[in-house]
Amino acid sequence: MHNKNQKPLYLPHAGPSLLDMPLLNKSSAFSESERIAFNLEGLLPPQYESIEQQVERTFKQYQQLTSDMARHIFLRDIQDSNETLFYRLVEQHIELMMPIIYTPTVGEACQQFSDIYRSARGLFIAHHQQDRIDDILHNATKRNIKIIVVTDGERVLGLGDQGIGGMGIPIGKLSLYTVCGGISPAYALPVMLDVGTNNEALLSDPMYMGCRHRRINEQQYHEFVDAFMQGVKRRWPNALIQFEDFAQHNATPLLQRYKQEYCCFNDDIQGAAVVAVAVMLAACAAKKVDITQQRVVIVGAGSAGCGIAEQWIACLRERGLTDEQARQQIYMLDRDGILTTSTPDMKPFQARLAHAGLPAGLSSHTEHSLQDVMHAVQPDMLLGVSGQPGLFNEAAIKAMHQYCAQPVILPLSNPSRLAEAQPEDVLRWTNGAALLATGSPFDDVSLQGAQHVISQSNNSYVFPAIGLAVVSTGAKRITDAMLMAASKALAGCSPLVNQGCGGLLPPLQEIQAISKDIALAIANVVVQEGDVPGLSEAELRQRIEENFWTANYRPYLRKAF
Repeated sequence: MHNKNQKPLYLPHAGPSLLDMPLLNKSSAFSESERIAFNLEGLLPPQYESIEQQVERTFKQYQQLTSDMARHIFLRDIQDSNETLFYRLVEQHIELMMPIIYTPTVGEACQQFSDIYRSARGLFIAHHQQDRIDDILHNATKRNIKIIVVTDGERVLGLGDQGIGGMGIPIGKLSLYTVCGGISPAYALPVMLDVGTNNEALLSDPMYMGCRHRRINEQQYHEFVDAFMQGVKRRWPNALIQFEDFAQHNATPLLQRYKQEYCCFNDDIQGAAVVAVAVMLAACAAKKVDITQQRVVIVGAGSAGCGIAEQWIACLRERGLTDEQARQQIYMLDRDGILTTSTPDMKPFQARLAHAGLPAGLSSHTEHSLQDVMHAVQPDMLLGVSGQPGLFNEAAIKAMHQYCAQPVILPLSNPSRLAEAQPEDVLRWTNGAALLATGSPFDDVSLQGAQHVISQSNNSYVFPAIGLAVVSTGAKRITDAMLMAASKALAGCSPLVNQGCGGLLPPLQEIQAISKDIALAIANVVVQEGDVPGLSEAELRQRIEENFWTANYRPYLRKAF
Protein backbone atom coordinates (compact mmCIF):
# COMPACT_ATOMS: atom_id res chain seq x y z
CA MET A 1 0.00 0.00 0.00
CA HIS A 2 2.70 2.48 1.04
CA ASN A 3 6.28 3.19 0.13
CA LYS A 4 8.21 1.70 3.05
CA ASN A 5 10.77 4.51 2.82
CA GLN A 6 8.16 7.18 3.43
CA LYS A 7 8.04 8.66 6.90
CA PRO A 8 4.69 8.22 8.66
CA LEU A 9 2.44 11.20 9.16
CA TYR A 10 1.04 11.74 12.64
CA LEU A 11 -2.59 12.88 12.55
CA PRO A 12 -5.09 13.97 15.20
CA HIS A 13 -8.04 13.61 12.83
CA ALA A 14 -10.24 10.52 12.74
CA GLY A 15 -13.54 9.10 11.54
CA PRO A 16 -15.71 10.93 9.00
CA SER A 17 -13.73 14.18 9.43
CA LEU A 18 -10.60 12.43 8.11
CA LEU A 19 -12.51 11.11 5.10
CA ASP A 20 -13.73 14.65 4.42
CA MET A 21 -10.17 16.06 4.14
CA PRO A 22 -9.08 15.76 0.49
CA LEU A 23 -5.41 16.28 1.32
CA LEU A 24 -5.42 13.31 3.72
CA ASN A 25 -8.20 11.03 2.50
CA LYS A 26 -7.10 7.67 1.06
CA SER A 27 -10.58 6.19 0.74
CA SER A 28 -10.31 2.43 0.14
CA ALA A 29 -6.51 2.56 0.48
CA PHE A 30 -6.55 2.98 4.27
CA SER A 31 -4.83 -0.09 5.70
CA GLU A 32 -6.40 -2.32 8.34
CA SER A 33 -4.28 -0.84 11.12
CA GLU A 34 -5.15 2.70 9.99
CA ARG A 35 -8.86 1.91 9.89
CA ILE A 36 -8.71 0.65 13.44
CA ALA A 37 -6.53 3.51 14.72
CA PHE A 38 -8.56 6.25 13.04
CA ASN A 39 -12.07 4.91 13.73
CA LEU A 40 -12.73 4.16 10.06
CA GLU A 41 -13.98 0.58 10.37
CA GLY A 42 -17.43 0.25 8.86
CA LEU A 43 -17.12 3.60 7.04
CA LEU A 44 -15.42 2.00 4.02
CA PRO A 45 -15.95 -1.18 1.98
CA PRO A 46 -13.87 -4.01 3.50
CA GLN A 47 -11.45 -4.45 0.55
CA TYR A 48 -8.05 -2.79 1.00
CA GLU A 49 -6.91 -1.29 -2.30
CA SER A 50 -3.72 0.19 -3.70
CA ILE A 51 -3.68 3.59 -5.38
CA GLU A 52 -3.10 1.76 -8.67
CA GLN A 53 -6.38 -0.10 -8.24
CA GLN A 54 -8.15 3.15 -7.39
CA VAL A 55 -6.73 4.82 -10.50
CA GLU A 56 -7.89 1.91 -12.66
CA ARG A 57 -11.46 2.14 -11.35
CA THR A 58 -11.55 5.92 -11.59
CA PHE A 59 -10.26 5.92 -15.15
CA LYS A 60 -12.95 3.44 -16.18
CA GLN A 61 -15.55 5.82 -14.75
CA TYR A 62 -13.91 8.72 -16.59
CA GLN A 63 -14.08 6.85 -19.89
CA GLN A 64 -17.84 6.42 -19.56
CA LEU A 65 -18.42 10.17 -19.65
CA THR A 66 -19.51 11.67 -22.95
CA SER A 67 -18.61 15.38 -22.77
CA ASP A 68 -15.53 17.36 -21.81
CA MET A 69 -17.52 19.41 -19.30
CA ALA A 70 -18.76 16.23 -17.60
CA ARG A 71 -15.15 15.01 -17.49
CA HIS A 72 -14.02 18.32 -15.98
CA ILE A 73 -16.67 18.15 -13.27
CA PHE A 74 -15.82 14.51 -12.56
CA LEU A 75 -12.11 15.27 -12.13
CA ARG A 76 -12.84 18.28 -9.91
CA ASP A 77 -15.03 16.05 -7.73
CA ILE A 78 -12.14 13.58 -7.38
CA GLN A 79 -9.80 16.45 -6.50
CA ASP A 80 -12.22 17.67 -3.83
CA SER A 81 -12.47 14.25 -2.20
CA ASN A 82 -9.00 12.68 -2.62
CA GLU A 83 -6.20 14.89 -3.95
CA THR A 84 -3.55 12.19 -4.02
CA LEU A 85 -5.71 9.98 -6.21
CA PHE A 86 -6.58 12.93 -8.45
CA TYR A 87 -2.93 13.76 -9.10
CA ARG A 88 -1.91 10.15 -9.67
CA LEU A 89 -4.75 9.77 -12.17
CA VAL A 90 -3.91 12.97 -14.08
CA GLU A 91 -0.18 12.20 -14.04
CA GLN A 92 -0.79 8.83 -15.68
CA HIS A 93 -3.08 10.32 -18.36
CA ILE A 94 -1.62 13.82 -18.67
CA GLU A 95 -2.01 14.34 -22.41
CA LEU A 96 -5.63 13.18 -22.22
CA MET A 97 -6.59 15.11 -19.10
CA MET A 98 -4.61 18.37 -19.23
CA PRO A 99 -7.03 19.84 -21.81
CA ILE A 100 -9.86 18.86 -19.46
CA ILE A 101 -8.53 20.37 -16.22
CA TYR A 102 -7.09 23.37 -18.08
CA THR A 103 -7.40 24.86 -21.56
CA PRO A 104 -9.59 24.60 -23.45
CA THR A 105 -12.26 23.02 -21.20
CA VAL A 106 -11.52 25.26 -18.21
CA GLY A 107 -12.80 28.22 -20.25
CA GLU A 108 -16.26 26.69 -20.46
CA ALA A 109 -16.01 25.74 -16.78
CA CYS A 110 -15.35 29.40 -15.91
CA GLN A 111 -18.39 30.47 -17.93
CA GLN A 112 -20.54 27.94 -16.06
CA PHE A 113 -18.80 28.29 -12.68
CA SER A 114 -21.88 29.21 -10.65
CA ASP A 115 -23.98 26.54 -12.36
CA ILE A 116 -21.53 23.68 -11.74
CA TYR A 117 -20.31 24.82 -8.30
CA ARG A 118 -20.11 21.92 -5.89
CA SER A 119 -17.69 22.59 -3.03
CA ALA A 120 -15.39 25.27 -1.71
CA ARG A 121 -11.73 25.46 -2.75
CA GLY A 122 -9.36 28.32 -2.04
CA LEU A 123 -10.42 31.77 -0.88
CA PHE A 124 -13.00 34.21 -2.25
CA ILE A 125 -12.26 37.73 -1.01
CA ALA A 126 -14.83 40.40 -1.86
CA HIS A 127 -14.13 44.12 -1.93
CA HIS A 128 -16.54 44.83 0.93
CA GLN A 129 -14.44 42.49 3.11
CA GLN A 130 -11.29 44.57 2.68
CA ASP A 131 -11.01 45.40 6.39
CA ARG A 132 -11.18 41.69 7.26
CA ILE A 133 -8.54 40.37 4.83
CA ASP A 134 -6.20 39.20 7.60
CA ASP A 135 -8.99 37.16 9.17
CA ILE A 136 -9.96 35.68 5.82
CA LEU A 137 -6.38 34.64 5.06
CA HIS A 138 -6.27 32.87 8.43
CA ASN A 139 -9.44 30.99 7.44
CA ALA A 140 -7.56 29.13 4.68
CA THR A 141 -7.73 25.38 5.22
CA LYS A 142 -3.99 25.10 4.52
CA ARG A 143 -1.42 26.69 6.80
CA ASN A 144 1.96 26.52 5.04
CA ILE A 145 1.15 28.24 1.76
CA LYS A 146 4.07 28.63 -0.65
CA ILE A 147 2.31 29.43 -3.94
CA ILE A 148 -0.76 31.59 -4.53
CA VAL A 149 -2.50 32.06 -7.88
CA VAL A 150 -4.78 35.09 -7.73
CA THR A 151 -7.24 36.54 -10.25
CA ASP A 152 -9.97 39.13 -10.43
CA GLY A 153 -11.64 37.33 -13.36
CA GLU A 154 -11.72 40.34 -15.68
CA ARG A 155 -9.95 38.79 -18.70
CA VAL A 156 -10.33 35.03 -18.60
CA LEU A 157 -8.47 33.45 -21.53
CA GLY A 158 -10.06 35.04 -24.60
CA LEU A 159 -13.51 35.03 -22.99
CA GLY A 160 -13.50 38.39 -21.24
CA ASP A 161 -15.03 39.24 -17.86
CA GLN A 162 -16.23 36.10 -16.06
CA GLY A 163 -16.53 37.56 -12.55
CA ILE A 164 -15.95 34.92 -9.89
CA GLY A 165 -16.09 32.30 -12.63
CA GLY A 166 -12.46 33.24 -13.15
CA MET A 167 -11.68 31.17 -10.05
CA GLY A 168 -11.58 28.14 -12.35
CA ILE A 169 -8.25 29.38 -13.71
CA PRO A 170 -6.30 29.56 -10.40
CA ILE A 171 -7.69 26.14 -9.44
CA GLY A 172 -6.60 24.70 -12.79
CA LYS A 173 -3.20 26.41 -12.74
CA LEU A 174 -2.39 25.11 -9.27
CA SER A 175 -3.36 21.60 -10.35
CA LEU A 176 -0.66 21.93 -13.01
CA TYR A 177 1.84 23.29 -10.47
CA THR A 178 1.44 19.95 -8.72
CA VAL A 179 1.18 17.47 -11.59
CA CYS A 180 3.89 19.15 -13.70
CA GLY A 181 6.13 20.84 -11.14
CA GLY A 182 5.80 18.63 -8.08
CA ILE A 183 4.45 21.36 -5.81
CA SER A 184 2.65 19.72 -2.90
CA PRO A 185 -1.07 20.59 -3.00
CA ALA A 186 -0.69 21.39 0.71
CA TYR A 187 1.34 24.46 -0.33
CA ALA A 188 -1.09 25.79 -2.97
CA LEU A 189 -3.85 28.38 -2.59
CA PRO A 190 -6.17 29.73 -5.32
CA VAL A 191 -7.61 33.18 -4.59
CA MET A 192 -10.47 35.07 -6.24
CA LEU A 193 -10.59 38.83 -5.66
CA ASP A 194 -14.25 39.70 -6.20
CA VAL A 195 -14.42 43.34 -7.24
CA GLY A 196 -17.72 42.93 -9.11
CA THR A 197 -18.29 42.27 -12.80
CA ASN A 198 -19.26 44.26 -15.86
CA ASN A 199 -20.68 41.15 -17.50
CA GLU A 200 -24.38 41.99 -17.77
CA ALA A 201 -25.33 38.35 -18.33
CA LEU A 202 -23.78 37.42 -15.00
CA LEU A 203 -25.32 40.38 -13.16
CA SER A 204 -28.77 39.32 -14.34
CA ASP A 205 -28.21 35.59 -13.75
CA PRO A 206 -30.05 34.47 -10.58
CA MET A 207 -27.53 31.64 -10.17
CA TYR A 208 -24.45 33.91 -10.19
CA MET A 209 -22.60 33.50 -6.89
CA GLY A 210 -20.39 36.60 -6.99
CA CYS A 211 -20.98 40.19 -5.88
CA ARG A 212 -23.86 41.66 -7.88
CA HIS A 213 -22.44 45.06 -8.76
CA ARG A 214 -20.30 46.54 -11.49
CA ARG A 215 -16.54 46.58 -11.05
CA ILE A 216 -15.28 49.08 -8.48
CA ASN A 217 -13.46 52.25 -9.53
CA GLU A 218 -9.71 52.46 -10.08
CA GLN A 219 -8.81 53.98 -6.72
CA GLN A 220 -10.91 51.47 -4.77
CA TYR A 221 -9.44 48.66 -6.86
CA HIS A 222 -5.80 49.52 -6.19
CA GLU A 223 -6.45 50.06 -2.48
CA PHE A 224 -8.10 46.62 -2.33
CA VAL A 225 -5.29 44.84 -4.20
CA ASP A 226 -2.76 46.63 -1.97
CA ALA A 227 -4.59 45.42 1.13
CA PHE A 228 -4.56 41.86 -0.23
CA MET A 229 -0.85 41.92 -1.06
CA GLN A 230 0.06 43.35 2.33
CA GLY A 231 -2.12 40.76 4.04
CA VAL A 232 -0.37 37.94 2.18
CA LYS A 233 3.00 39.35 3.17
CA ARG A 234 1.98 39.30 6.82
CA ARG A 235 0.48 35.80 6.62
CA TRP A 236 2.91 34.05 4.25
CA PRO A 237 5.90 36.37 3.72
CA ASN A 238 7.78 33.93 1.48
CA ALA A 239 4.91 32.88 -0.80
CA LEU A 240 5.18 33.14 -4.57
CA ILE A 241 2.23 35.11 -5.96
CA GLN A 242 1.13 34.52 -9.56
CA PHE A 243 -1.19 37.10 -11.11
CA GLU A 244 -3.60 35.48 -13.53
CA ASP A 245 -6.16 36.81 -16.04
CA PHE A 246 -6.07 40.47 -15.03
CA ALA A 247 -7.27 42.87 -17.73
CA GLN A 248 -4.72 44.69 -19.85
CA HIS A 249 -5.20 48.03 -18.08
CA ASN A 250 -4.32 46.44 -14.72
CA ALA A 251 -1.96 43.56 -15.58
CA THR A 252 1.24 45.47 -16.40
CA PRO A 253 0.78 48.25 -13.79
CA LEU A 254 0.24 45.66 -11.03
CA LEU A 255 3.32 43.72 -12.10
CA GLN A 256 5.45 46.88 -12.17
CA ARG A 257 4.07 47.95 -8.81
CA TYR A 258 4.82 44.75 -6.94
CA LYS A 259 7.65 42.86 -8.65
CA GLN A 260 10.43 44.46 -6.59
CA GLU A 261 8.72 44.14 -3.21
CA TYR A 262 7.15 40.70 -3.61
CA CYS A 263 8.10 37.36 -5.12
CA CYS A 264 5.54 37.58 -7.89
CA PHE A 265 4.99 37.32 -11.63
CA ASN A 266 2.20 37.57 -14.18
CA ASP A 267 1.81 34.36 -16.14
CA ASP A 268 -0.18 35.98 -18.98
CA ILE A 269 2.63 38.46 -19.59
CA GLN A 270 5.79 36.65 -18.48
CA GLY A 271 4.90 32.96 -18.55
CA ALA A 272 3.39 33.19 -22.03
CA ALA A 273 6.43 35.15 -23.19
CA VAL A 274 8.91 32.62 -21.80
CA VAL A 275 7.23 29.71 -23.61
CA ALA A 276 6.62 31.58 -26.87
CA VAL A 277 10.24 32.74 -26.99
CA ALA A 278 11.37 29.17 -26.27
CA VAL A 279 9.36 28.06 -29.31
CA MET A 280 10.87 30.87 -31.41
CA LEU A 281 14.41 29.95 -30.31
CA ALA A 282 13.76 26.28 -31.05
CA ALA A 283 12.35 27.15 -34.49
CA CYS A 284 15.42 29.24 -35.35
CA ALA A 285 17.70 26.44 -34.18
CA ALA A 286 15.77 23.89 -36.24
CA LYS A 287 16.05 26.14 -39.31
CA LYS A 288 19.70 26.91 -38.49
CA VAL A 289 19.16 30.66 -38.84
CA ASP A 290 20.48 33.65 -36.89
CA ILE A 291 17.81 34.98 -34.55
CA THR A 292 19.05 38.54 -35.02
CA GLN A 293 18.08 38.39 -38.70
CA GLN A 294 14.46 37.28 -38.16
CA ARG A 295 11.61 39.70 -38.74
CA VAL A 296 8.60 39.12 -36.49
CA VAL A 297 4.97 40.20 -36.68
CA ILE A 298 2.89 39.81 -33.52
CA VAL A 299 -0.86 40.24 -33.99
CA GLY A 300 -2.40 41.42 -30.73
CA ALA A 301 -0.64 44.24 -28.90
CA GLY A 302 -2.07 43.56 -25.47
CA SER A 303 -0.08 42.65 -22.39
CA ALA A 304 0.59 39.10 -23.62
CA GLY A 305 1.75 40.13 -27.11
CA CYS A 306 3.92 42.95 -25.80
CA GLY A 307 5.35 40.63 -23.14
CA ILE A 308 6.44 38.19 -25.85
CA ALA A 309 7.97 41.05 -27.84
CA GLU A 310 9.98 42.35 -24.88
CA GLN A 311 11.28 38.86 -24.06
CA TRP A 312 12.38 38.36 -27.68
CA ILE A 313 14.05 41.79 -27.69
CA ALA A 314 16.00 40.76 -24.59
CA CYS A 315 17.19 37.66 -26.51
CA LEU A 316 18.31 39.82 -29.42
CA ARG A 317 20.20 42.17 -27.11
CA GLU A 318 22.01 39.17 -25.64
CA ARG A 319 23.08 38.27 -29.19
CA GLY A 320 24.66 41.69 -29.75
CA LEU A 321 21.94 43.96 -31.12
CA THR A 322 21.30 47.32 -29.55
CA ASP A 323 17.89 47.88 -28.03
CA GLU A 324 16.93 50.09 -30.97
CA GLN A 325 18.09 47.50 -33.53
CA ALA A 326 16.18 44.76 -31.74
CA ARG A 327 12.95 46.76 -31.69
CA GLN A 328 13.22 47.37 -35.43
CA GLN A 329 12.88 43.60 -35.97
CA ILE A 330 9.39 43.38 -34.42
CA TYR A 331 6.12 44.80 -35.70
CA MET A 332 3.12 44.86 -33.36
CA LEU A 333 -0.25 44.72 -35.08
CA ASP A 334 -3.43 45.73 -33.26
CA ARG A 335 -6.96 46.65 -34.30
CA ASP A 336 -5.68 50.02 -35.57
CA GLY A 337 -2.91 48.41 -37.62
CA ILE A 338 0.83 48.41 -37.01
CA LEU A 339 1.77 50.32 -33.88
CA THR A 340 3.56 53.54 -34.80
CA THR A 341 4.33 56.66 -32.82
CA SER A 342 1.19 58.21 -34.31
CA THR A 343 -1.11 55.42 -33.09
CA PRO A 344 -3.64 57.02 -30.70
CA ASP A 345 -4.23 56.05 -27.08
CA MET A 346 -1.29 53.67 -26.67
CA LYS A 347 -0.37 52.41 -23.23
CA PRO A 348 3.25 52.92 -22.12
CA PHE A 349 4.15 49.25 -22.66
CA GLN A 350 2.78 49.50 -26.22
CA ALA A 351 4.54 52.79 -27.00
CA ARG A 352 7.90 51.13 -26.32
CA LEU A 353 7.24 48.85 -29.30
CA ALA A 354 5.92 51.45 -31.75
CA HIS A 355 7.83 52.17 -34.96
CA ALA A 356 8.54 55.70 -36.14
CA GLY A 357 6.47 55.04 -39.25
CA LEU A 358 4.91 52.36 -41.40
CA PRO A 359 7.05 50.03 -43.50
CA ALA A 360 7.44 50.87 -47.18
CA GLY A 361 4.42 49.90 -49.22
CA LEU A 362 1.83 50.73 -46.59
CA SER A 363 -0.03 54.01 -46.60
CA SER A 364 -1.16 55.55 -43.33
CA HIS A 365 -4.35 56.68 -45.05
CA THR A 366 -5.78 53.25 -45.79
CA GLU A 367 -6.76 50.21 -43.80
CA HIS A 368 -4.35 47.32 -44.19
CA SER A 369 -5.18 43.65 -44.31
CA LEU A 370 -2.88 41.09 -42.74
CA GLN A 371 -1.97 40.10 -46.30
CA ASP A 372 -0.81 43.68 -46.97
CA VAL A 373 1.33 43.59 -43.84
CA MET A 374 2.90 40.30 -44.91
CA HIS A 375 3.90 41.82 -48.26
CA ALA A 376 5.28 44.96 -46.63
CA VAL A 377 7.17 43.42 -43.69
CA GLN A 378 8.07 40.03 -45.23
CA PRO A 379 8.33 38.40 -41.79
CA ASP A 380 9.96 35.11 -40.85
CA MET A 381 7.68 34.61 -37.83
CA LEU A 382 3.99 35.35 -37.32
CA LEU A 383 2.46 35.14 -33.83
CA GLY A 384 -1.19 35.53 -32.91
CA VAL A 385 -2.45 36.58 -29.47
CA SER A 386 -5.50 38.40 -30.80
CA GLY A 387 -8.38 36.12 -29.84
CA GLN A 388 -9.63 36.51 -33.44
CA PRO A 389 -10.43 33.10 -34.95
CA GLY A 390 -9.43 32.63 -38.57
CA LEU A 391 -7.43 35.87 -38.72
CA PHE A 392 -4.45 34.05 -40.27
CA ASN A 393 -6.27 33.40 -43.54
CA GLU A 394 -5.05 31.71 -46.70
CA ALA A 395 -4.13 34.93 -48.46
CA ALA A 396 -2.01 36.17 -45.55
CA ILE A 397 -0.23 32.86 -45.00
CA LYS A 398 0.53 32.43 -48.70
CA ALA A 399 1.84 35.99 -48.85
CA MET A 400 4.16 35.25 -45.93
CA HIS A 401 5.32 32.00 -47.52
CA GLN A 402 6.12 33.90 -50.71
CA TYR A 403 9.03 35.58 -48.92
CA CYS A 404 9.97 32.93 -46.36
CA ALA A 405 10.61 29.33 -47.38
CA GLN A 406 9.96 27.94 -43.89
CA PRO A 407 7.71 30.37 -42.01
CA VAL A 408 7.23 30.06 -38.26
CA ILE A 409 3.53 30.49 -37.49
CA LEU A 410 2.20 30.49 -33.94
CA PRO A 411 -1.58 30.94 -33.50
CA LEU A 412 -1.47 31.21 -29.72
CA SER A 413 -4.95 32.41 -28.76
CA ASN A 414 -7.04 30.06 -26.69
CA PRO A 415 -9.34 28.31 -26.15
CA SER A 416 -9.14 26.37 -29.41
CA ARG A 417 -12.13 28.05 -31.02
CA LEU A 418 -10.33 31.42 -30.82
CA ALA A 419 -7.13 30.24 -32.56
CA GLU A 420 -6.04 32.51 -35.41
CA ALA A 421 -5.68 29.51 -37.71
CA GLN A 422 -6.12 25.75 -37.82
CA PRO A 423 -2.77 23.94 -38.09
CA GLU A 424 -4.00 21.70 -40.88
CA ASP A 425 -4.92 24.74 -42.99
CA VAL A 426 -1.59 26.47 -42.41
CA LEU A 427 0.35 23.37 -43.39
CA ARG A 428 -1.76 22.89 -46.51
CA TRP A 429 -1.33 26.54 -47.54
CA THR A 430 2.47 26.27 -47.14
CA ASN A 431 2.79 22.78 -48.67
CA GLY A 432 3.91 21.44 -45.29
CA ALA A 433 6.76 23.94 -44.93
CA ALA A 434 5.54 25.91 -41.90
CA LEU A 435 6.85 25.32 -38.39
CA LEU A 436 3.88 25.45 -36.02
CA ALA A 437 2.94 25.62 -32.38
CA THR A 438 -0.47 26.56 -31.01
CA GLY A 439 -1.86 27.99 -27.79
CA SER A 440 -4.42 25.20 -27.34
CA PRO A 441 -4.02 21.48 -28.02
CA PHE A 442 -4.49 20.34 -31.62
CA ASP A 443 -4.10 16.92 -33.17
CA ASP A 444 -1.01 16.19 -35.22
CA VAL A 445 -1.44 16.66 -38.96
CA SER A 446 -0.72 14.13 -41.69
CA LEU A 447 -0.01 15.81 -45.02
CA GLN A 448 1.41 14.35 -48.22
CA GLY A 449 2.70 11.32 -46.38
CA ALA A 450 4.46 13.37 -43.68
CA GLN A 451 3.44 13.57 -40.03
CA HIS A 452 3.58 17.04 -38.47
CA VAL A 453 3.65 17.17 -34.65
CA ILE A 454 1.72 20.23 -33.42
CA SER A 455 3.28 21.37 -30.15
CA GLN A 456 1.20 23.37 -27.70
CA SER A 457 2.89 26.57 -26.54
CA ASN A 458 1.53 25.87 -23.09
CA ASN A 459 2.54 27.96 -20.09
CA SER A 460 2.55 24.76 -18.04
CA TYR A 461 6.00 24.05 -19.47
CA VAL A 462 7.32 26.96 -17.39
CA PHE A 463 5.25 28.29 -14.49
CA PRO A 464 5.39 25.01 -12.49
CA ALA A 465 9.18 25.06 -12.91
CA ILE A 466 9.29 28.64 -11.63
CA GLY A 467 7.34 27.53 -8.56
CA LEU A 468 9.61 24.52 -8.04
CA ALA A 469 12.70 26.74 -8.26
CA VAL A 470 11.28 29.25 -5.77
CA VAL A 471 10.20 26.57 -3.27
CA SER A 472 13.57 24.82 -3.60
CA THR A 473 15.75 27.94 -3.23
CA GLY A 474 13.69 30.41 -1.24
CA ALA A 475 14.10 33.02 -4.00
CA LYS A 476 12.83 36.44 -2.99
CA ARG A 477 12.09 37.82 -6.48
CA ILE A 478 11.32 36.68 -10.02
CA THR A 479 13.90 38.41 -12.22
CA ASP A 480 14.30 38.85 -15.97
CA ALA A 481 17.42 36.67 -15.90
CA MET A 482 15.46 33.82 -14.27
CA LEU A 483 12.82 34.01 -17.00
CA MET A 484 15.44 34.10 -19.75
CA ALA A 485 17.09 31.01 -18.29
CA ALA A 486 13.70 29.27 -18.42
CA SER A 487 13.21 30.15 -22.11
CA LYS A 488 16.63 28.84 -23.05
CA ALA A 489 16.26 25.66 -21.01
CA LEU A 490 12.89 24.86 -22.59
CA ALA A 491 14.19 25.59 -26.09
CA GLY A 492 17.05 23.19 -25.37
CA CYS A 493 14.50 20.38 -24.89
CA SER A 494 13.08 20.65 -28.44
CA PRO A 495 12.81 17.23 -30.15
CA LEU A 496 12.88 18.87 -33.58
CA VAL A 497 16.21 20.49 -32.74
CA ASN A 498 17.75 17.57 -30.87
CA GLN A 499 16.51 14.65 -32.97
CA GLY A 500 15.62 16.36 -36.25
CA CYS A 501 12.00 15.25 -35.99
CA GLY A 502 9.01 15.71 -33.71
CA GLY A 503 7.58 18.92 -32.31
CA LEU A 504 9.13 22.26 -31.46
CA LEU A 505 8.42 21.43 -27.81
CA PRO A 506 8.77 18.10 -26.01
CA PRO A 507 5.74 15.87 -25.35
CA LEU A 508 3.76 16.48 -22.18
CA GLN A 509 4.55 12.97 -20.91
CA GLU A 510 8.05 14.32 -20.16
CA ILE A 511 6.81 17.41 -18.33
CA GLN A 512 8.01 16.43 -14.85
CA ALA A 513 11.60 15.82 -15.98
CA ILE A 514 11.47 19.02 -18.05
CA SER A 515 10.18 21.00 -15.06
CA LYS A 516 13.12 19.79 -12.98
CA ASP A 517 15.61 20.80 -15.69
CA ILE A 518 14.06 24.25 -16.09
CA ALA A 519 13.85 24.69 -12.31
CA LEU A 520 17.57 23.90 -12.10
CA ALA A 521 18.39 26.51 -14.76
CA ILE A 522 16.33 29.09 -12.83
CA ALA A 523 17.87 28.06 -9.50
CA ASN A 524 21.37 28.56 -10.89
CA VAL A 525 20.42 32.15 -11.74
CA VAL A 526 18.99 32.64 -8.24
CA VAL A 527 22.39 31.67 -6.83
CA GLN A 528 24.30 33.80 -9.36
CA GLU A 529 22.21 36.83 -8.47
CA GLY A 530 22.99 36.33 -4.80
CA ASP A 531 19.39 35.94 -3.68
CA VAL A 532 20.30 32.83 -1.66
CA PRO A 533 23.57 31.52 -0.19
CA GLY A 534 25.92 29.95 -2.74
CA LEU A 535 24.90 26.39 -3.58
CA SER A 536 26.49 24.02 -6.08
CA GLU A 537 24.49 22.64 -8.99
CA ALA A 538 24.49 19.23 -7.31
CA GLU A 539 23.07 20.77 -4.12
CA LEU A 540 20.41 22.63 -6.12
CA ARG A 541 19.42 19.46 -7.95
CA GLN A 542 19.13 17.64 -4.61
CA ARG A 543 16.89 20.39 -3.23
CA ILE A 544 14.68 20.19 -6.31
CA GLU A 545 14.32 16.42 -5.92
CA GLU A 546 13.57 16.75 -2.21
CA ASN A 547 10.85 19.34 -2.88
CA PHE A 548 9.23 17.43 -5.75
CA TRP A 549 6.00 15.98 -4.37
CA THR A 550 4.75 12.70 -5.81
CA ALA A 551 1.22 11.33 -5.59
CA ASN A 552 1.76 8.45 -3.15
CA TYR A 553 -0.06 7.68 0.08
CA ARG A 554 2.01 8.07 3.24
CA PRO A 555 1.43 5.78 6.23
CA TYR A 556 -0.55 7.42 9.04
CA LEU A 557 -0.12 7.09 12.80
CA ARG A 558 -2.60 8.39 15.34
CA LYS A 559 -1.43 11.42 17.25
CA ALA A 560 -2.33 11.46 20.93
CA PHE A 561 -4.40 14.42 22.10
